[in-house]
Amino acid sequence: MKTAIWLYLFMFVAFFDLHAQYPILTPFAISLGAAPMFIGWMMGVYSITHLPGNVLAGFWVDRYGSKPFITLSLMLAGVLLLFQSGVDNPWQLLVIRSISGFVLAFLSPACLAMLAKLGRTRSHQGKLMAGNGLVHTLASVVSPAAGALLVAKFGFTASFTVLGWALIVIGALSIVFIRDIRTPAASAGGSLPHVHPHAVRLPADGTGARDGSARGIPWLFYGVPLALACSQGILFFELPLMKASMQSLLTSGLLFSMVSLGALFTLSLLFLHRYSPFMRTALGALGLALAFFGLAVGWPIPLAASLFLIGMAKGVIFPAMATLLASVSAANRYGRVFSLLSVSSSIGAFIGPIVAGQLRHAVSPYFIAFVVLMAALVLLAPGKFRTADVPPATGS
Repeated sequence: MKTAIWLYLFMFVAFFDLHAQYPILTPFAISLGAAPMFIGWMMGVYSITHLPGNVLAGFWVDRYGSKPFITLSLMLAGVLLLFQSGVDNPWQLLVIRSISGFVLAFLSPACLAMLAKLGRTRSHQGKLMAGNGLVHTLASVVSPAAGALLVAKFGFTASFTVLGWALIVIGALSIVFIRDIRTPAASAGGSLPHVHPHAVRLPADGTGARDGSARGIPWLFYGVPLALACSQGILFFELPLMKASMQSLLTSGLLFSMVSLGALFTLSLLFLHRYSPFMRTALGALGLALAFFGLAVGWPIPLAASLFLIGMAKGVIFPAMATLLASVSAANRYGRVFSLLSVSSSIGAFIGPIVAGQLRHAVSPYFIAFVVLMAALVLLAPGKFRTADVPPATGS
């Protein structure tokens, strides 16, 4: 359990640092002379450079463990932020953000693989994944407002410098306080001989993929994280450009925090992990789609409340998807499974802001997010999903 606690602590600081940049990147790019279309490409390129990193992470995390990639991702991302603090034109910012996308592509698969290996049962895995979402959300509740306040008081250069050094220090401390977990290749029967005492020890009861393949997950399932990341990319692009956000950087940061508060609310409902992760994924995606449709048509619900609802849906979807993937995969393939999750998310995050930047004057970007999410739900037909392989979690 010590490994999980330390991992959560370092993840909290890392996510705080990274999310603090969301409300200030767009104003920073504008201050350098970037047009909205260029900003869309900048955000999209950051996401597309995740892809080679995600693919490499899938194999390297399984082979070398999670710890080296957690440490290197954090430290290199910090160094890049130090360089980012000194850029003076949009193209330099584009190059640095592109490299950052590749460097940080290793962080999420490495963290999720380590947490999945720590799970003793399917239910325990679900709790650990929910804990990951809770830590992520706690960090993102205050970080957007904190980042905006930091820039308002000290400017862009000093703010990026502080955030960069924070990531470097956290990466260095992870060398000492995070213990890696190695899981030998599973045998044909699904047992894991000589497993690390804290590694995953899941019952071979037919609920998982004993041969290590994600045979219970059709490829169309990955349309959900793709659509989710696409809609999130659209939101992150569009929100700072809305009239309510352009009043001040602090207002923009507070609006981003409303999304995190909504996610925090649903993540705190610990009883949700008892229900089928497939159903949680589907219902959460439906709720998210309806919230974006409401924003597109200008429903009477205030913007802050709408963002809170979007956050609630995200708080349901993220841990459910991770639990679902872990429940049908062998421990020695967690790196590859979660890298596919990251790849699909990277593609969606690449498409979202670019499409929004190109079409925002013709159609509401929020309507595009609604269409993408509903298309993913249609493809996620229950008949195509082996729900028998993933029963609701039981136990404590």
